[in-house]
Amino acid sequence: MPIFEYVCSECKHRFELLIHRSDEAACPKCQATRLEKQISSFGVGATGGWASPGSGSGGSCGSCGDPRGPGSCSTN
Repeated sequence: MPIFEYVCSECKHRFELLIHRSDEAACPKCQATRLEKQISSFGVGATGGWASPGSGSGGSCGSCGDPRGPGSCSTN
């Protein structure tokens, strides 16, 4: 059962949710089901706050979370 991070398209609430295969994700604040799945900071090894997808302003590597930035990690 994976944990996913979401941003609600209706109220902009950010949250994590444990999802079962047959479950439909819903915002715990407003119950909307229009959600944007986010890249999990746990999944890429980051320890900071929420990242804005597509910000493109440097920052950590999108593949592994290396704080030296894109192209610095051993996965490239």
